[in-house]
Amino acid sequence: MSSDKRRRARIQGGWSSASNNNTGKKLPQPKRPPVSFNTLNDQDNKEDSSKQEEYAQFLFTGSSNKFREKPPVKTITEHGIHDISASENGVSRIRFFPSFIEEKEADRIFRTLLHDLPWKQASDVLPNGSKFLQPRLTAWYGDLPYSYSGQTHQPNAKWHPTLQTIREHLQQSLGILFNSMLANLYRDGHDSVGWHTDKNPAIGDQPTIASLSFGDGRMFELRRNPPPEENGDYTYMEHVNVPVTNGCLLTMEGALQHDWQHRVPKEYHERGARINLTFRLTIPG
Repeated sequence: MSSDKRRRARIQGGWSSASNNNTGKKLPQPKRPPVSFNTLNDQDNKEDSSKQEEYAQFLFTGSSNKFREKPPVKTITEHGIHDISASENGVSRIRFFPSFIEEKEADRIFRTLLHDLPWKQASDVLPNGSKFLQPRLTAWYGDLPYSYSGQTHQPNAKWHPTLQTIREHLQQSLGILFNSMLANLYRDGHDSVGWHTDKNPAIGDQPTIASLSFGDGRMFELRRNPPPEENGDYTYMEHVNVPVTNGCLLTMEGALQHDWQHRVPKEYHERGARINLTFRLTIPG
């Protein structure tokens, strides 16, 4: 046998002895641990759960508060009766007459009252006792004293002839008796009166207040009082605006002083003077 053949025989014999023992039995194979598909699934689930926890850190959680829209502001310009709300206190009503007094006559009344009434600048008194000047001038006429905001108007039964004529005209037109009147002079757009109510025992539980305007126009605003759950927040309460102009009449009636507040806000553009006469029936205390 040649040397090449002997070499190949030795190599082949080595391979044969590595795979078979001399007895002809198979060599034992190394054992592998059994594979459980449930185990694989559990591992996959753990990995998925871990990833979900990581992703959850980046998820946005929205607010649980429901979105609320402010009710639109209602503007009253039409002549007539306007019931603006109803509650356990009753109906809150406005009567509006844009041209109660003809414009030429309203101009004459404005000039007369501006010149003749004893206008003065009063002070409001806060609950803590401090005082501040009202940003307007006032004059009071009435058979009885009248107190509000820490001040008292003494009786003044000497009605100016023009005021007496207006009072008689109002009583005949509305069928309501008036024995007192608070006049306000807004000298320009910077004069104002803040949010308030005219709820006062001296004028009864559901008074009718008749408000006449002379001179330049202003905006008369009302807002409904919030229920207890709003914690004094007026943001989502109803608002009503009434543009009051020369010679117009506006009445506040029913439960309005219980359920609403009103004001004449400051205005930051050019405004002339305005006189406002508020007639009411004062009840002896």
